[in-house]
Amino acid sequence: MIARVSVTLKPSILDPQGTTIHQALESLGFKGVKRVRMGKLIEIELQGGSKAAAKKEVERMCQKLLANPIVEMYRIEIK
Repeated sequence: MIARVSVTLKPSILDPQGTTIHQALESLGFKGVKRVRMGKLIEIELQGGSKAAAKKEVERMCQKLLANPIVEMYRIEIK
């Protein structure tokens, strides 16, 4: 089973990397870009168990290590 965790900054937190990427895209001629937010994708391979149990375990991982709940939010997808 594979868990994918997408971690992004909360909307209220400034994203200087996203701003830099947005400016670079504009300078390369990509004028239709309204906004860029930078994040990270973490893939975790899990052994056995149910999807529900896996999601619960990955939720604990996010709370303890993978995301900073003060400034980040995360989304978990189990495949």
